[in-house]
Amino acid sequence: MSALKLGAGALRELRIHLCQKSPASAGIRAFIENDYVALKKNNQNFPILIRECSGISPKIWARYERGVETSISVENATQQQVAAAIKELATVKPPVRQ
Repeated sequence: MSALKLGAGALRELRIHLCQKSPASAGIRAFIENDYVALKKNNQNFPILIRECSGISPKIWARYERGVETSISVENATQQQVAAAIKELATVKPPVRQ
């Protein structure tokens, strides 16, 4: 995950939403514990926000150019699936704002 360079395309911000205790957020918590530091070191000036809230469904939100946002649910996802979701959000063409 550390080799992923964020912000090279249209992506402007990542927000990670998770529950501190729920089993559905276990994979995203594992990602934060094991992979977040390397990702942030490789993208020091890129905004990656972590938002914890009790009882929510874990999601990763991406904000692109012109304020367009999209999200991927990572409920019950593994650490590797969370990393793949971030890579997908970083590399896909953003949706068109309507």
